[in-house]
Amino acid sequence: MGQSDYFDEGALVAVLTTQPLGRALDYKAPEGGVMRGAFVEVPLGPRKVIGVVWGAGAGGFDLKKARSIARVLDVAPMREEMRAFLEKCGAYTLTSLPQMLRLATRAPGLSNPPSMQKVYRMGHKAPDRMTDARGRVLAVLEEFGALGFTLGELAEQAGVTSSVVKGLVKQGAVHEEDTPRDLPFARLDASRPGKELTEAQGVAADRLVQGQKAGVFGATLLWGITGSGKTEVYLEAVAEALRQGRQALVLLPEIALSADFMRRVEARFGAKAAEWHSGVTMTERRRVWKMVGEGGAQLVIGARSALFLPFQDLGLIVVDEEHDSSYKQEEGALYNARDMAVLRGSLCGAQVVLASATPSLESWSNAQSGKYELIELTSRYGVAVLPELRTIDMRQVKLPSNRWISPQLESAVKARMLKGEQSLLFLNRRGYAPVTLCRKCGEQIACTDCDARMVEHRFLKQLMCHQCGATRPIPEVCPSCEAEDTLAVVGPGVERLAEEAAERFPEARVAVLSSDLFGSARALKAQIMAIAEGAADVIIGTQLVAKGHNFPLLTLVGIIDADLSLKGSDMRAAERTFQQMRQVSGRAGRAEKAGVAMLQTYQPEHPVLRAIMSGEERQFWRAEADERRLSGMPPFGRLAGVVISAPNERDAFDLGEHLARNAAPLAKIGAQVFGPAPAPVARVRGRHRVRLLVKAPKDAPLQAALRAWLKGLKLPNQLRLSVDIDPQSFY
Repeated sequence: MGQSDYFDEGALVAVLTTQPLGRALDYKAPEGGVMRGAFVEVPLGPRKVIGVVWGAGAGGFDLKKARSIARVLDVAPMREEMRAFLEKCGAYTLTSLPQMLRLATRAPGLSNPPSMQKVYRMGHKAPDRMTDARGRVLAVLEEFGALGFTLGELAEQAGVTSSVVKGLVKQGAVHEEDTPRDLPFARLDASRPGKELTEAQGVAADRLVQGQKAGVFGATLLWGITGSGKTEVYLEAVAEALRQGRQALVLLPEIALSADFMRRVEARFGAKAAEWHSGVTMTERRRVWKMVGEGGAQLVIGARSALFLPFQDLGLIVVDEEHDSSYKQEEGALYNARDMAVLRGSLCGAQVVLASATPSLESWSNAQSGKYELIELTSRYGVAVLPELRTIDMRQVKLPSNRWISPQLESAVKARMLKGEQSLLFLNRRGYAPVTLCRKCGEQIACTDCDARMVEHRFLKQLMCHQCGATRPIPEVCPSCEAEDTLAVVGPGVERLAEEAAERFPEARVAVLSSDLFGSARALKAQIMAIAEGAADVIIGTQLVAKGHNFPLLTLVGIIDADLSLKGSDMRAAERTFQQMRQVSGRAGRAEKAGVAMLQTYQPEHPVLRAIMSGEERQFWRAEADERRLSGMPPFGRLAGVVISAPNERDAFDLGEHLARNAAPLAKIGAQVFGPAPAPVARVRGRHRVRLLVKAPKDAPLQAALRAWLKGLKLPNQLRLSVDIDPQSFY
């Protein structure tokens, strides 16, 4: 620690808080002094807020008016590498430092002093009398497994008073124990042997292990076909990081994936890893945050926000399913966890492994140019082989207007059922039907606050807006003309498909996997585990099922509308369709039995579908890259999206037109401004949305030009403006 990293009592220090002030504030160091990076509690007006000592104070005012830091928190200080990461991430995404700090302090109770606390877990006795309230408490404890709750957390989760929990404690149905807050996690044993690897896996694992031993930053694209055993390969790199005494982070795109993955990690290393995502309790989140900073958590399995945990010595970052669009944060601080993982790895000397069967064009391009190392796995693990791919030309199929399963697909499902095997019917559309209209007046029921049609969710008995989340009961009369019995649904969603499957396959056990239908991540995990163990014959799923799940009995995949994601003007439509179809098809035949994937399409001659059927992945990526290169689009050019929203549409357009007319800083770097134009979703939560798109050459200093363009811009209270660097969606 250098002399400048410590500040004596009374010295002026700059404290960055999470408050939206745009800058650090000056305070006096407390009694005993304080070090740079210390988490502190400071007075701000009548409140006390958490902040981090960022450096020396700026001064320039009467120092007698400076207030003192109230206290230094008993947590590990923020390391220099983490401060640099937040600064660089904020500079890249044009996000203020206070907002970045909020991402790095998303754990409750950080200011609480170390102490004992009472924790509640499932007991071993049944209550003498079961009530609805008691049942809800026990259901929560069962759902969250071995995780402990504080009294307040458990009561809130179950929707009961604390006296209900206390009553169950007296009867032994709930166990109350005193435990120190925030205990270290059990040590993982890196010396335990992993699964036996194939020759190809062994070569790939050795390359990752050697990279890990080098102890310096490096990025690797682990490109392996579905079922090739990528997880076992990168777990060898995790083991090497642990042997070196360094920490590892594995990011997953879907928290429902974590249950199976956590079991595999426990089997490999003999203890549970730390979990970080919205499905864990607040008590556990605080524990993970503190233990990561103290070195008491060696391995974290988490969602994208785990990238902002205060690791003491991060040596490995794995981004599994790196192509997945859920790694892009679309609200608040707009960042892509895949790209920021590479940034963080470069700052802390960590190896970064990007794993996928269908890599993003950005990662593919970086591997082709030599920026990333490329490791390929071209065959499935063990006796498993890739599924046979077939198209069903729906132009040649006669189906009633309310049916979507072709006779060919129906026959294939029935054949699988006779063999005791599972079938998956995939449709990337949640709910029962995407449109509800009146047959008399033609009215389509829309969200009152958004430019979007409401989707019927018949299982939940409600209409839902997929833009803002608003819900309303399914009406009995038309809200426009008030006619009765005239409302009709148009088009299929997974719920309607499940209804058809139940009719077509009356003997089948039909399970629907859609995020809308589960109240919690734990409930969704339980359903996935049950299906993997054979609890369903026919699975109806949205894109959720494409994200790395392993169903050993699944041998048939039927894609109901292979053309669905090709519609629209998104520049990534071809890439995403290719990725999704390959990922979904890859769920079939991952064990001993061979699989088949059948794609129902009205465009079998489409280049994307031809590439999927031929298996010419490199040819597809080369063609897609050539097209993007010619048009100067990412990854061969740069984009930034600017969205202006306001209650009044004219106000939003006026600001957009003003910005478009005064774009000299962007013109200087060769950038173009397109718009303003109504955003594809032009109204959300009652606010009108106007969009501008900035396109720049690949090496242009885009962020600096955007800052100069927006400098001095004062927004009226009702207007909001957000900038999205490297946008992934264009809604």
